[in-house]
Amino acid sequence: MPVFLLSEKLIFPSPRLARRDGLLAVGGDLRPERLLLAYRMGIFPWFTAGEPILWWSPDPRLVLYPGELRLSRSLRRSIRRGVYRVTADRAFERVIRECAVVRLEKGEPTWIVEEMATAYCRLHQDGYGHSIEVWQKRRLVGGLYGVSLGGCFFGESMFSRARDASKVGLVALVDFLRKHRFTIIDCQVTTAHLLSLGAREVPRDRFLSDLQKALAAPTLRGPWRLEAPQGGAF
Repeated sequence: MPVFLLSEKLIFPSPRLARRDGLLAVGGDLRPERLLLAYRMGIFPWFTAGEPILWWSPDPRLVLYPGELRLSRSLRRSIRRGVYRVTADRAFERVIRECAVVRLEKGEPTWIVEEMATAYCRLHQDGYGHSIEVWQKRRLVGGLYGVSLGGCFFGESMFSRARDASKVGLVALVDFLRKHRFTIIDCQVTTAHLLSLGAREVPRDRFLSDLQKALAAPTLRGPWRLEAPQGGAF
């Protein structure tokens, strides 16, 4: 399959035309209108410093259905201990910056380049980007961020600086999404960490079908508010 070169027009090729590795298109920009169109079509940007903007739609796709979240005994204990306090949309930019910094500290490359950070902060300001923050006293020790459209949450990245911190944040997010009748969490690409929490690979066609159903729901736009997850709910 060829890789499509995007112009200034707000248009993407069908995600089903992506290459075997998931790469679909190159170029374009990261303005909110293009990002939101991409997510609605099951496409996301992912590139590192020095590369052009790359757009992907992998097959299979890693997803987490809210009802399938799997908690280990140790994670349940972490939640019951009440060591962490969990909030939403209190420190979006700090979370996205920490997601990048933690990877760099480990010597790993990051796709959260300055251009990406700026673009997603703009989505947050527009009410589509959301963060979950995990605090230990007044210290931010974990979190995650993503984009919300209809009944789908598109997860982008997470970080942890304390035991189980990012997992506690994910539990709080899933609890919130279940209460608001979200049907799917897009995890994009497969990792052992997410598989251990109940995420699973599905064919791209299945993902696109589930996504279109989820997008029929109204978008919960604007700041989200939540407190620590209720361990008894799981």
